[in-house]
Amino acid sequence: MSQFEQRANIKFICKLRKSASETQSALQQVYGDIALKKSAVYDWFSQFKSGQETSEDDQRSRRPLTSRTKEMIGKVRQLIRCDRRMTITEFEQKVGISYGSIYTILFDDLKVSSFSAKHTLLVVQQFLAEKNISTITQPPYSPDLAPSDFRLLPTLKMGLKGTRYPTMEDTKSNVTAALHKIPKEAFHRCFQQWQDR
Repeated sequence: MSQFEQRANIKFICKLRKSASETQSALQQVYGDIALKKSAVYDWFSQFKSGQETSEDDQRSRRPLTSRTKEMIGKVRQLIRCDRRMTITEFEQKVGISYGSIYTILFDDLKVSSFSAKHTLLVVQQFLAEKNISTITQPPYSPDLAPSDFRLLPTLKMGLKGTRYPTMEDTKSNVTAALHKIPKEAFHRCFQQWQDR
């Protein structure tokens, strides 16, 4: 049986001045497993009791089913060129398509490798590709790029582990004090080990 039919029955029972729970019981008795859920029955009952006459769903504004059109891809490309710092949520609001569609356009259609102000701009990538200039991708984190992090941060963290500080100033002063406790030889050893690798 259709939902529309069940809604018509809810409206009918409501007009008989029965309660929402009596309506739910009657629908369950007649339709069994395919009866509307309790929340839907109570919602429709409330709407009919408030004077709604139609048993049809309200028309909802929906996004277009095909959001990955050439025009939409062009809009997203133009927005990237105008403001490379836009987030996907901002794109979603400006263009009017879903987060997932924006994501697909950015990473599948426009081949954006990463999306942030910290990373390479799409226009530069396109220029390099057009000129057949090869690029080397950088790893997001590498001990080779930050050797002091590789050896010294674990030492620093061990001295602060399990301690919570009430303010940012307390945190800064305790971290600074812990850094000063690390002997200079440890810094030298860290860089020497990095060079010897």
